Amino acid sequence: MVLTTERLVLRPWKVADAESLFYYAKDERIGPIAGWPAHQSVEESREVIRNVFSQEGVFAVTLKGDDTTIGCIGLLTGSRSNFPIDEDEGEISYWIGVPYWGKGLIPEAMKEIIRYGFEDLMLKCLWCGYFDGNEKSKRAQEKCGFRYYRTNKDVYCPLTRDVRTEHISRLTREKWSKSGV
Repeated sequence: MVLTTERLVLRPWKVADAESLFYYAKDERIGPIAGWPAHQSVEESREVIRNVFSQEGVFAVTLKGDDTTIGCIGLLTGSRSNFPIDEDEGEISYWIGVPYWGKGLIPEAMKEIIRYGFEDLMLKCLWCGYFDGNEKSKRAQEKCGFRYYRTNKDVYCPLTRDVRTEHISRLTREKWSKSGV
């Protein structure tokens, strides 16, 4: 499955993306705030592609006309989500390389994933989360129509081996269809 927007192509990950994944994922400003450690090698990035990103619903974010990955966005439904949600609901997660921050690319990718989730998969509700201090993620969610739902305190993050506060937001199909976002 390949999805496109005005500026982006969202496509399945390939093992050949390991070098570009490492280039961005080694940056300490990306993974740790999202709950995963910065990558230490191209081989580690390759393993993440094989074991995490190779599943259905996880897309490499690339610029149109340039197949180099610059980020990741995923829509995991039901029991595949990190949240306890119903099978007709989904969780959106995302990150993008630092050079692309502030350009509106993640909200653009999110809007296409939201459309895909509600129109193609017929999901009834979408969820997002962000950890305390990740204001960029919070703003991206708000731009796409997600609204605060609850806060979970003392959430253990196994990849970073720490405890955090996570804020959860959601968007229903009904709200999305009325919003025009």
